[in-house]
Amino acid sequence: MAVAQLELVRRVRLSLTGLRHVHLGLCALGVVVPYSEFIRWLLQHGIDMDLFMRELFATPIGAFFAFDVVISALALFVFVFTERTAVRVRHVWLPVVATLVVGVSLGLPLFLYMRQRCLDANTF
Repeated sequence: MAVAQLELVRRVRLSLTGLRHVHLGLCALGVVVPYSEFIRWLLQHGIDMDLFMRELFATPIGAFFAFDVVISALALFVFVFTERTAVRVRHVWLPVVATLVVGVSLGLPLFLYMRQRCLDANTF
Protein backbone atom coordinates (compact mmCIF):
# COMPACT_ATOMS: atom_id res chain seq x y z
CA MET A 1 0.00 0.00 0.00
CA ALA A 2 1.34 3.41 -0.89
CA VAL A 3 2.39 5.84 1.81
CA ALA A 4 -0.42 8.25 0.83
CA GLN A 5 -3.01 5.48 1.21
CA LEU A 6 -1.65 4.48 4.62
CA GLU A 7 -1.81 8.10 5.75
CA LEU A 8 -5.41 8.36 4.53
CA VAL A 9 -6.38 5.19 6.44
CA ARG A 10 -4.71 6.55 9.59
CA ARG A 11 -6.58 9.86 9.32
CA VAL A 12 -9.92 8.14 8.71
CA ARG A 13 -9.38 5.91 11.75
CA LEU A 14 -8.56 8.92 13.92
CA SER A 15 -11.60 10.85 12.73
CA LEU A 16 -13.90 7.87 13.32
CA THR A 17 -12.46 7.33 16.77
CA GLY A 18 -13.05 11.02 17.44
CA LEU A 19 -16.64 10.62 16.28
CA ARG A 20 -17.17 7.78 18.75
CA HIS A 21 -15.82 9.98 21.53
CA VAL A 22 -18.20 12.76 20.49
CA HIS A 23 -21.09 10.31 20.75
CA LEU A 24 -19.97 9.23 24.23
CA GLY A 25 -19.67 12.85 25.33
CA LEU A 26 -23.19 13.49 24.06
CA CYS A 27 -24.37 10.47 26.06
CA ALA A 28 -23.00 12.07 29.21
CA LEU A 29 -24.59 15.42 28.39
CA GLY A 30 -27.81 13.63 27.50
CA VAL A 31 -28.04 12.29 31.05
CA VAL A 32 -26.63 15.17 33.08
CA VAL A 33 -28.41 18.14 31.51
CA PRO A 34 -32.01 16.84 31.44
CA TYR A 35 -31.72 15.02 34.76
CA SER A 36 -30.33 18.08 36.52
CA GLU A 37 -33.71 19.73 35.93
CA PHE A 38 -35.78 16.60 36.51
CA ILE A 39 -34.10 15.80 39.84
CA ARG A 40 -34.67 19.37 40.98
CA TRP A 41 -38.36 18.99 40.09
CA LEU A 42 -38.56 15.61 41.87
CA LEU A 43 -37.01 17.04 45.03
CA GLN A 44 -39.57 19.82 45.03
CA HIS A 45 -42.69 17.80 44.10
CA GLY A 46 -41.89 14.13 44.64
CA ILE A 47 -43.20 11.46 42.31
CA ASP A 48 -46.45 13.13 41.31
CA MET A 49 -47.18 11.94 37.76
CA ASP A 50 -50.48 13.83 37.61
CA LEU A 51 -48.68 17.12 38.35
CA PHE A 52 -45.89 16.16 35.97
CA MET A 53 -48.33 15.67 33.08
CA ARG A 54 -50.29 18.83 33.94
CA GLU A 55 -47.12 20.94 33.99
CA LEU A 56 -45.75 19.28 30.85
CA PHE A 57 -48.88 20.20 28.87
CA ALA A 58 -49.67 23.45 30.72
CA THR A 59 -48.57 25.60 27.79
CA PRO A 60 -48.59 25.12 24.03
CA ILE A 61 -44.79 25.30 23.95
CA GLY A 62 -44.53 22.59 26.62
CA ALA A 63 -46.87 20.38 24.59
CA PHE A 64 -44.82 21.14 21.47
CA PHE A 65 -41.64 19.86 23.14
CA ALA A 66 -43.39 16.85 24.67
CA PHE A 67 -44.84 15.74 21.34
CA ASP A 68 -41.53 16.46 19.60
CA VAL A 69 -39.68 14.17 22.01
CA VAL A 70 -42.26 11.37 21.72
CA ILE A 71 -42.15 11.44 17.91
CA SER A 72 -38.34 11.64 17.97
CA ALA A 73 -38.26 8.57 20.23
CA LEU A 74 -40.52 6.65 17.84
CA ALA A 75 -38.30 7.64 14.90
CA LEU A 76 -35.25 6.51 16.88
CA PHE A 77 -36.83 3.11 17.58
CA VAL A 78 -37.55 2.62 13.86
CA PHE A 79 -33.95 3.64 13.05
CA VAL A 80 -32.52 1.32 15.73
CA PHE A 81 -34.43 -1.74 14.55
CA THR A 82 -33.74 -1.00 10.88
CA GLU A 83 -30.01 -0.55 11.46
CA ARG A 84 -29.89 -3.63 13.68
CA THR A 85 -30.09 -5.80 10.60
CA ALA A 86 -28.43 -3.46 8.09
CA VAL A 87 -25.29 -2.79 10.14
CA ARG A 88 -25.62 -5.79 12.50
CA VAL A 89 -25.65 -3.72 15.67
CA ARG A 90 -26.00 -5.98 18.70
CA HIS A 91 -27.77 -5.23 21.99
CA VAL A 92 -30.19 -2.75 20.42
CA TRP A 93 -32.28 -3.01 23.56
CA LEU A 94 -29.74 -0.73 25.32
CA PRO A 95 -30.61 2.49 23.45
CA VAL A 96 -34.32 1.61 23.64
CA VAL A 97 -34.13 1.27 27.44
CA ALA A 98 -31.94 4.40 27.64
CA THR A 99 -34.56 6.33 25.68
CA LEU A 100 -37.40 5.10 27.88
CA VAL A 101 -35.51 5.76 31.15
CA VAL A 102 -33.70 9.01 30.29
CA GLY A 103 -34.83 10.17 26.87
CA VAL A 104 -33.78 10.62 23.27
CA SER A 105 -30.90 12.74 24.57
CA LEU A 106 -29.23 9.51 25.75
CA GLY A 107 -30.77 6.89 23.46
CA LEU A 108 -29.75 8.52 20.18
CA PRO A 109 -26.07 9.21 20.92
CA LEU A 110 -25.76 5.78 22.58
CA PHE A 111 -27.10 4.07 19.47
CA LEU A 112 -24.91 6.21 17.19
CA TYR A 113 -21.89 5.18 19.28
CA MET A 114 -22.85 1.49 19.05
CA ARG A 115 -23.49 1.79 15.32
CA GLN A 116 -20.18 3.57 14.68
CA ARG A 117 -18.30 0.84 16.55
CA CYS A 118 -19.85 -1.77 14.24
CA LEU A 119 -19.08 0.30 11.15
CA ASP A 120 -15.48 0.81 12.29
CA ALA A 121 -15.05 -2.91 12.95
CA ASN A 122 -16.32 -3.73 9.47
CA THR A 123 -14.27 -1.01 7.76
CA PHE A 124 -10.85 -1.76 9.21
